[in-house]
Parts: sequence; C-alpha cells; structure tokens
Amino acid sequence: MEMNRLVMTNPRCFLPWATAAALLCLGCAALQSQTDVAPAAVMISLDEAIRRAQQNQPDYAAAAANSQLAHIDRTMAHMAPLPTVLFHNQALYTQPLGATTSPRFIANNAVHEYTSQGMVATTLGLGQVADIRRATAADLRAATELEIARRGLVSAVSGLYFGLIDAGHRAHIAEQAHNEAADFLSLTQKREEAREAAHADVVKAQLEDQQRARELEDAQLTAMNARLELGVLLFPDPRTAYTVDEAEESAPLSSRDEYAQAAAANNPELKSALAALRESDAGVLSARADYLPTIGLNYNYGIDAEQFAVNGPDNVRNLGYSASVTVDLPVWNWLGTQHKIKQSEIRRNAARVALTAAQRQTIAQFEKVYGEAVAARHQLDSLDASEQTAAESLRLTKMRYTGGEATVLEVVDAQTAYVSAANAREDGRVRYASALTNLKTLTGAM
Repeated sequence: MEMNRLVMTNPRCFLPWATAAALLCLGCAALQSQTDVAPAAVMISLDEAIRRAQQNQPDYAAAAANSQLAHIDRTMAHMAPLPTVLFHNQALYTQPLGATTSPRFIANNAVHEYTSQGMVATTLGLGQVADIRRATAADLRAATELEIARRGLVSAVSGLYFGLIDAGHRAHIAEQAHNEAADFLSLTQKREEAREAAHADVVKAQLEDQQRARELEDAQLTAMNARLELGVLLFPDPRTAYTVDEAEESAPLSSRDEYAQAAAANNPELKSALAALRESDAGVLSARADYLPTIGLNYNYGIDAEQFAVNGPDNVRNLGYSASVTVDLPVWNWLGTQHKIKQSEIRRNAARVALTAAQRQTIAQFEKVYGEAVAARHQLDSLDASEQTAAESLRLTKMRYTGGEATVLEVVDAQTAYVSAANAREDGRVRYASALTNLKTLTGAM
C-alpha cells in the first residue's frame, strides 16, 4: 500500500523499478532462447575421425593391448637372467631325542633353529638368450600387427567418411532431380491448358515426378544410414549432429617409384612376417638349448643358528655366508629335446613360406592400389565434362520441348542422363579420394 501510494504521488520513483523489471524479463527471455537453440554440429575432418575411431574401435583397442603386453613380456625376458634377491626368515622346532639336546630328525640341525638370510640367486643358460630373442621378435610382431590394425581402421573410416560425402551429394542431386521433375510437370500442365501438348505428356511427367520423389526419399535414407554408421565410431551417441569436411582431393599423384619405395619400406605385413620368422628362429634356438648345461649361482648371507641373534654363547658370531654353483647336465629325456627341435623347425619353415607370400602380396597390393589411383585421377576431367554436357543437353531439350520441337520422352531421357552423369561425377571424386587415401595408407604417409 505504501509503495502504491508513493508511486501515485511521485511517478518518477517508479522508473528505476520498471527498468530493472524490464531488464530481468529480457534476461530471462534471452536465457530461454539460448536453451531452446540446438547445439551446433561438430565439424569432423578425416584425421579427427580416425583419431576418434582409434579410441572407440574394439579391434584396434585389442591390438594395442596385445602390443603393450608383448612389450612387457620383452622387458621381463631381459630381466630373467638377472639375479633375484630374497630375504628368508624361518623358526624351526624339532622334537628332542630323549633328554639330550639333539633333534629327533637327523635332517635338522638343532631342537631350536633360526634362519634369517638374504639370498641372491640366478640361473644362466642358452635358453634365456633364446627367450630374449623370441620376446623381442614377438614385441616387434605385435607392434607391426598394431600398425596393420591401424591401417585397417584408417581404410574403414575413410571408406565410411567418403561414403557419407557421396551419400550427401547423391541426396542433393536427387533433390535437384525432383525439383527439375516438378518444374517439368508444371510446364506440361501449362502446355496442356494452352492446348499445346497432349494429356499423355502430363501423365509421363507425373510418373517421372513420382519416381524422382521416391529416389529422393531413398537417397536421404541412405545418407542418414551412412551418417549413423560413421557416428558409431566417433561419438558415444551415434545420433550426435556433426558435419564432415568435404574438401576435394584433386592433388596430382607423385611418381610411381617414389610410392613403390615408400610402400616397400613401410609395409607392416612384410615386417610382421619377418618378425614371425625371427620368432620361429628363436624357438629353434630355445629347443636346442636343452642339449646344453645350465648354471645356477646362489649366495646366502645371514644367520642359521640355535639363537635368533647376531652373537651366540661365548661371543660366537652367528652371521656368515655360503655360496654355491650348480651345473645341470642333460643326459637323457627319451628324445623329448629332439622332438621339440623338429616341431620348432616345422614352424620356422611355415614362417618362411608366409614371408615369401607376404612379399608377393605386397607387390600385388601396391600395383592394385596405385593402378586404382591412376585410373580414378584420369577419369576426373572426363566425368566433369560429361556432367556439364548432360546439363547442357537437358537445358536444350527443355527449350526444344517448350518450342514444340521435342517430345516428352526426350526430356525424360535427358533428365535421366543428367542424374546419371552427376552421380557418376560424385562417385568418381569419392573414388579418387578413397584411392589416394589408400595409397597414402599403404606407403605409411597416413
């Protein structure tokens, strides 16, 4: 009441309150509008897509885990020949022999015996050298298999990436074709009303318009499915809104020799086969090591006495040390070692065959990938020219139809030819981009 009376008597005092209320309402409206705006779509480049896929793809994660485990195995194999250190403590009580202080069990030294010793022990043999070589080769093979998995993932992601671009372009072409068919339908209807065309032209145009509408719906569905397939590898929610970088790959190819040298030097399949052969060689060496003796070294320092103390009765010092060297000579194991050697040699022969097969496969794979890139690059200009020619043919045919010099079938054929040429042009661009990406992946540049 006091506020109302004050406002009525002095209207100027109401201005600050009204201004504050208005600003508060504007702020609430702006905040509401911000919450209503959908989040902006994320721009994803091919490199970013590959990086995200490496974090979400289970096969690549398994290959990375295997590589890490193999590296740890290699470290453990190098540490195996090193001496181990153990601090041993034991209190032993043995039943005495009658009223004497001698233990009843002859294997024990006293009724009360205490052991507290630090022990350093190691075993040396050719088998440990073979284990180190085998673990090193296995580590290298796991690393190359990780690279193979990475390149496979790059190939899969790039295929989905460029497939999404192609599907988007095809949907745009289908939309243009539908608009063109709708315009032609309107043209035939106007010409029928002016008694310049038969009703059959309208029927044909209607059928064409309906067909283009169905093609547009299918193209949009294909684009949505391609977006979801790629989104599975990129986001926790594959429905996340995102866009891809559609920069065209039209760079010229380098010389064939340059690509061939890079492919030979950076081929993980060849390196994996070579590492597998080295691993099998180490297996043969490990099997043959069973023919040779092994040496064991042991050093103990501490107490082994009847008192748990540094000094015993009469100031006898309990601390002492002992050392031992053990040599184990293999004599007879019923030809077990010979059978192990035979098994390891069979595995090595198989690894050699795999290596030569990998070499042949490397040559063939490079020839196919490089040939695909060359063919796709050569066809780009021709596809662009065909698309432009088809567009010009459609324009001229429609002008002839408007002038009564062409039939409706000629216009429909021209529309179909343009759609085919436009789709072929987009397919050619995606084909070259995919081929160039595969070539870069094969040479280790990507």
